[in-house]
Amino acid sequence: MVYRVIGVMSGSSLDGLDIVFAQLDETAGTWTYEMQAAVCYPYPAAWSDQLKKATSLSALDYQLLHSAYGHYIGKQINRFLDEYHLHYKVQLISSHGHTSFHVPSKKMTAQLGDGAAIAALTGIHVISDLRAMDVALGGQGAPIVPIGEKLLLPGFDFFLNLGGIANLSAHKSGNVEHRGSFVAFDVCPANRVLNMIAHDAGKEFDENGAMAASGVVDQELLDTLNRQEFYRFPFPKSLANDFGTDVLYPIVHARGCSTADALRTYVEHICVQITHAVFSLLPSGGSKEAGSVFRLLASGGGAHNRFLVNRLGELLQPHLVELVVPDPLLVDYKEALIMALIGVLRWREESNVLSSVTGASRDSVGGAVWLGEG
Repeated sequence: MVYRVIGVMSGSSLDGLDIVFAQLDETAGTWTYEMQAAVCYPYPAAWSDQLKKATSLSALDYQLLHSAYGHYIGKQINRFLDEYHLHYKVQLISSHGHTSFHVPSKKMTAQLGDGAAIAALTGIHVISDLRAMDVALGGQGAPIVPIGEKLLLPGFDFFLNLGGIANLSAHKSGNVEHRGSFVAFDVCPANRVLNMIAHDAGKEFDENGAMAASGVVDQELLDTLNRQEFYRFPFPKSLANDFGTDVLYPIVHARGCSTADALRTYVEHICVQITHAVFSLLPSGGSKEAGSVFRLLASGGGAHNRFLVNRLGELLQPHLVELVVPDPLLVDYKEALIMALIGVLRWREESNVLSSVTGASRDSVGGAVWLGEG
C-alpha cells in the first residue's frame, strides 16, 4: 500500500517549520520511504516571539493563538504545495504542532496548531494531537519518533536526535539491555540552550560549534549542570522546554563566564549526559560480539555542529559506539518524515506510539482526525 503524505514538525529550538512530502510504502509489514520534497520555513520574528511566550498567555489568548497558529501552518502548507507543484497529490497531512505545555505527571500535554484550521485551509485530511492519547494512558507522551525509527530505519542500535532537546532511542536487538522492543527518553536540553548562549554574543547560533571550540570547560559550572535531579531519574522520562530555558540557562548565565567558555561547557554537558545515557543501555558484558561495534544514528540540527559531534564521538568511542551522521536530508527532516508515518498509522488505525518507550499502560493509536474536502 502506497501513501503520499505531508509531515509537519515544529521543534523546541524554534528555528522554523519543517515540512516533508514523502511516499511511504508498506508491503507485507515492511515499510520503505522516499522523501520527495522537504523545506524549512523560518519563523518570522513575530511568530517566534509568540510561540516563546505562549505559556504566559491567558486561557482565551492561548486558544486564539492555537487557532491562529493552525491557520499559519495551513498557509505554509499551501505555500509548499504551490512551490513543489503538489496539488492533488497529497492524501494526508500529519502535523505535530508546537509543544507548549507538557505535564505528563498530570496526564496533560498541549501542542499549538489547530488541526481543524489546517484541514479547512488545505482541504486535505489532517491528523493532529499526536501525543495526547499516550499521555492520557499514563505515558510520557515522548519521545514518539521511535515507532518511525523501528519501521523505517533498520540497522542501528541507537538513535539520537539533537534538537532543542536531545533524546535517545535504543533498539532491542539482543545487544542492548532494556525492557520492551524499543526504549527512548529525553536526555537533556540541547540546541535551545546553546542558541540562548550564542544570542548573548549577538549570534543566532554557534555555527559548526566554532565559538565552543575556542572556549575551555568551566569545571565548576559543568558539575553544577550535571548534578540536576532530572539526570538521576530512570526512564521513561521526558522534558518540557522550560527545564532548559528556565533552569539550566539561568545557571549558565549566572556563572558569568565568557560566551565561548559557556558554550564549550554546555557542549560538554550535552556530550556527557548522552554518553551516560548510552552507557546505561549497553550490555554489562561489553560489546555485542568480538570485533563489532554498536551503531548510533545522529540527526537533528545539532548533528550539523561539527565540534559537538566530534566531541561526542570521542566520548562514545571507548564504549565501542560508532556515531553515524546520515545524509543532510535525513539529518534535517527525520522527525517530519516520522510525523508523516505516525499520521498514516493513525489513518490505518494501527499503534503509532510505543508504551515501552513512554511508560503508558499500553501501545496506542494516537491522533485526532480532521477531514478535509476529499
